Amino acid sequence: MTTTAVRTPFAGLRRDQYVLKQWVDIGPRPADGSRGRAAAHYVGVLRRIAAARIRCHGLGSLTDEVMLLVSELVTNAVLHSGTRKIGLEMAVKDGFLDIAVIDGMPGVAMLKEADEDAESGRGLALVQMVVKEHGGAWGTRDAGGTTWCRLAVPEEAEE
Repeated sequence: MTTTAVRTPFAGLRRDQYVLKQWVDIGPRPADGSRGRAAAHYVGVLRRIAAARIRCHGLGSLTDEVMLLVSELVTNAVLHSGTRKIGLEMAVKDGFLDIAVIDGMPGVAMLKEADEDAESGRGLALVQMVVKEHGGAWGTRDAGGTTWCRLAVPEEAEE
């Protein structure tokens, strides 16, 4: 007996649709204030889920950019917010792919200059460069509880 997998072809990108709504519970912050490997694990999990979802929605040409943006925004939420839950939402609206990371904690993410030998501190600069290159923008809302960015959807994906 032979079994054949049948893959249903994607019908194409539909305008103004949610691509992803995903929440993860990263647990309480340890007493020493650090986030361990367990919390950092969710950065990779959300990055891979985001990449799969955008490919399923006909936005595969943005995979590398989305993986970088999700990594940077989720890492910031894990390291700096103190929250127990992080949400990732992606939606296509008005010709843009909107990405939002929700931690629900007040405090505004701010771009800063990193020393040339610093091992961290360049994440939001990368976010700014990528979104600018793709005709987008980034910022915060809800008193800093959400950090968002948007990328223009390539014309070939809109067909």
